[in-house]
Amino acid sequence: MSRSVWKGPFVEPSLIKKVEKHKKQSDKKPIKTWSRKSTVIPDFIGISFLIYNGKKFIPITISEDMVGHKLGEFSPTRTFAGHTPADKKAAQEKALTPQAKKETTSNEKK
Repeated sequence: MSRSVWKGPFVEPSLIKKVEKHKKQSDKKPIKTWSRKSTVIPDFIGISFLIYNGKKFIPITISEDMVGHKLGEFSPTRTFAGHTPADKKAAQEKALTPQAKKETTSNEKK
């Protein structure tokens, strides 16, 4: 269930302060944040963030398409290591043509 409209989007108050301070500065270093639950608002467009994913900080620059989403959506917490070798072997066998299968089986028999 989404947040009610009359409450407005949730943004960590400390993050809003950091963004306002960042806009006044000439030095444009990324803003480091742990607040993955904060919603991206239009004030954030063009600002670089370092969003913590539980292990390291992921650099993100906010664009117009990101408005309305949560910061955590752009910093994945899990890494996909791939499928098991058995799945890769099955996919490889499927990719072989019938003629190539005959050649590989005849080579294995020798």
